[in-house]
Order: sequence, then C-alpha cells, then structure tokens
Amino acid sequence: MTNQDIIQIVEELRALPKENEWVEFKKGTATSNDRLGQYISAISNASCISNQSFGYLIFGINDITHLPISTSFHFKTAKEGNEDLELWIRRHLSPSIRFEHFVCQYNETIRLEIFRIPAAKAEPTTFKNTPYIRINTSLTELKKFPDLARIIYNSEIDWSAQIIDNASISNLDPLAIANAKDKFKEKNAGKQWFNEIEDWDDATFLDKAKITAHGKITNAAIILLGKPESSHFISPSVAQITWKLETEEIAYEHFEIPLFTSVNEVLKRIRNVKFKFFPDNQLIATEVQKYDTEVILEALNNCIAHQDYSQHGRIVLTEKINKLIFRNYGSFFEGTAEDYTDGNHTPKKYRNKWLADAMVNLNMIDTLGLGIFKMYRSQRKRYFPLPDYSNSTSNEVVLEIYGHTIDENYSKLLIEKKDDLSLTEVILLDKIQKKHVIAEEGAKLLKRKHFIEGRKGHYFISAEIASITNQKASYTRNKGMNKEFYKEFVIQHITNHGFATRDEINQLLLDKMPEFMTDKQKKKKIENILQEMAGSRIINIGSRIKPKWVIVNN
Repeated sequence: MTNQDIIQIVEELRALPKENEWVEFKKGTATSNDRLGQYISAISNASCISNQSFGYLIFGINDITHLPISTSFHFKTAKEGNEDLELWIRRHLSPSIRFEHFVCQYNETIRLEIFRIPAAKAEPTTFKNTPYIRINTSLTELKKFPDLARIIYNSEIDWSAQIIDNASISNLDPLAIANAKDKFKEKNAGKQWFNEIEDWDDATFLDKAKITAHGKITNAAIILLGKPESSHFISPSVAQITWKLETEEIAYEHFEIPLFTSVNEVLKRIRNVKFKFFPDNQLIATEVQKYDTEVILEALNNCIAHQDYSQHGRIVLTEKINKLIFRNYGSFFEGTAEDYTDGNHTPKKYRNKWLADAMVNLNMIDTLGLGIFKMYRSQRKRYFPLPDYSNSTSNEVVLEIYGHTIDENYSKLLIEKKDDLSLTEVILLDKIQKKHVIAEEGAKLLKRKHFIEGRKGHYFISAEIASITNQKASYTRNKGMNKEFYKEFVIQHITNHGFATRDEINQLLLDKMPEFMTDKQKKKKIENILQEMAGSRIINIGSRIKPKWVIVNN
C-alpha cells in the first residue's frame, strides 16, 4: 500500500462526524503497552459487531477536531522489556488476527502511525486472554456485554442452515409443505423443469427449495414448516409472532410455527377498513384500504428472515388505531433503511442466508433489497405517510406503517400531483409533514416546484396546493440542523457570564431543539455541537464529569 493510499484512508476516517466503536484517534502515544493491546482487541471485536471488515487505530490525530498533529510514537522500535513490542503484542492476541501497521508521512512535518485491525470472526479477539470492546468510545471488557459477545460467536455461523440431527420430515406440517410447494410452483412458472415439480415427493421438493439440506432438517425448515409441537428443536431460540391490539379494545394472540402459514393468520387479525380522501379538485372521494396486505406480509416476512434468533425473542406486531408497529431483534445487517428506499441497493450478505434463500424460493421475500422500496411505493400510491424505521435499541429494529394521514395537505398533494412527483420529492414532503429535517438542497428543490413555502428554515406544504397547516419542519445546512444558530447561543451565554456548565448549556438549548426529537436525542445533539466547537471556539477548563466551558482566546 502506497503512502498516498494510506492518506486516502486517513482522509475518509477523518471525515467521520466523530470517533466510533471501530475508529480511534490518538493525539500522541499509547498510554501503555497493555493499553495498546487492549485497544487492538476492542477494535477487532467492535468491527465485527458493526459489520466492518476492519477497524482503525491512528496515532497523530486530534480525537476532537480530527486534525493531523503528528505523533512521536514508533511502534516498530518500541520494546516491552527486552522483547520487540510488535512480537509481544501479537503473542498475546488470540486468535491471531494479523493486524497491519503503517507509517504515514502525511506531509513534510506530520507523521502518523496507523493500525488496520481485522474484525473478529466466530470468536472474540482477546488480549492476555481477556476480550475487550468499545462502547461508544469507551474501552471496557466484553464479558460485561454477553449479547455483544453472542453476536461475535454467531458472526460466521448461519444458524438457520444448521442441521437438527434428531429431527425428520415427520416433524414438519404436511399442509404447510403442500402450500409451500404451490408457492414454489408460482415462483418457478417459467422454468424448463416446471412440469416436473408435481411429480416430486416432499423430500425432493424440500431439498430443491433449499429448505432442507440433503434430506436433513435445518433450523430454517422448523421455522417455516415445522409442526407447532416441534418448536423444542430450535430452543432456546424462539420462532413466534405476537399480535397485540392496543386501541379502544385490548387483545393479543401468539402465533407459532409453521410461520409460513402463520403470517396469513396474523393478517386476518388486523382491522383493515376503508379510508376516504376528499381532494379539493375532485367531486368524488378517493377511497383506499387502510393497509396494503402485501405491505403487511412484506414487513412480517422480513422480520422472520432477518430476526436475530440468538436473542431468543419473538417478533411483535402491535396494532394501534392509526398505525402498525413491527419489532424484531437484530439491527440492520448491512447499511440502513435509507439505503434501500430507492430500490437500487442490493445487500451483499444476510444474517440468515439459508432461511432468506428458502423464503425467496417460496415467494415470501426477495433478496435484491426491494422490500423497503415496495413498501414506500405502496404507501405513496395510497397517499399515506411513508414507513418509518428506527432502532429503539442497538439490537432491535422497529418499523411503523401508517394507516392514517398526518397532514391532509400531503395526501391531497399526492392525489392531485401524483404524476408530477418523483420518489425523492415524496420522501422530502413526508419528512416535512413529520417535522423531520431535510437538507437545504431538498428544500430548494421543493420551493422551486412550489410544493412548499416558508422562511427562516421553517417550511409548510404550499398554499398553492392546499391550505397551510401548522405542521413545520426545519431544514439542515450541510447535514447539520441549524448548528451555527445553536453555537451562537452558547458563545453569547459564555460572553455574558464568563463560562458555561453543561447543565447551563442544556437548559439554554433543549427547548430550542425540534419537538420531534426525544430528550436523549437532544442531549446527544448538544454533545456533538460542543465537540465541534471544542478547541476552535471554546475549551473545557473543568473536568469530563463537571465541564466548564470558556471561550478560546485567539
């Protein structure tokens, strides 16, 4: 790797908003040789959990400003006692992860030392027999976080493909197998061997559909087609969907395996009534179903395919008066929900590849990453708000599908201008009605087309299309939500009072943050703002626990 190649990697890492679990910047040298070994262990494990091939530890970069400042650390000549430090570190790392070390001459005066650390595979990387992890940017022992350790142990294992030695085809549901065979025929209607399918016995079909493997029952086979009494074969993992009704009525029901047929039973529980829109330029009301059944099945089947079964939890579908909320264990295995909205992103790998492939063969899902795009397209055609994805925890995905309007002007706009709106414009308008932030470029695009109007960063659905409502949304400048606006408040407060504590800054800014953000999100944003200002405009002369911010004297 050339020096220029290394500089390019450094520039990409410096462009990150801040350090994360798999990237660590150090201003000077390692605190101790032991600490260096612990960091390599932690970054290797964190890279695995974050689905990164490599993590990075870089000496000679300011961890707050990300500016290169050079380092006096010389790994290649450093010692641990009489032993070369490199040999000592590698000897105490287990398993051997073959980390790489580079010296980078960033410019004539700045010298960097970079460690490129491979992600752990199948087992945690330990240093002196202890595995470490980074939580946010804090170094700690992995044993405190058994759920994260479990992710590493399962990282190279497709649990869904594992064989259950003492299970047989008699543990599968015959009716579910017959229905699955019909779906398989639908999927392969154009294939040359289509006419042969009817003559296959169950064992042949299950192997051809990649549900079983060489006649052996897999975990995927039990999940999709297993008899309810066969659930013990995958214990302590759970293959179950819970439907909860939380309206003026309260109810719930658990749906067991075979999940291939259970999803249809869940669908029957959902109250799917008609919804009417009354566009301003039409005499007849526009009527749609509250929910698209294909969208519900798409969401449920995605939960089944991408569930992290090592978490031993069930899939939960909560039906509220105006929305459906889907919850399943396991963060996005590759990328984020936004990466899949346009239908152009194809994931390279899956958490449960065998299960996902079987579900593709049964026409339950596709593997081209089109599921989210289909949901967006359906909601748009039915004039409802677009689906929302979020992570309530780092190990759970939450999907909300709306069965109502938020701002009627948005729905009317989709009805009246449906042929003039691109998906990008619909996504931007959806964010505005939900009071989410949009980029300045997006705001300019919508204003140019007269879809929105507003000033000082607040935008409304345009009065030329429908009457203005009180729904507001801020826009961002360079992906920052009016950050300069908040920064000036901090500077003015310090100018007036000489300093500011973190509590004072919180009190100053919290009520100025958008209403759609939680308190936790607001405080995190304030922390990011202070990190951006640190060193260039203000400095902390207190402690990390009790900071006391003052203005930098330039």
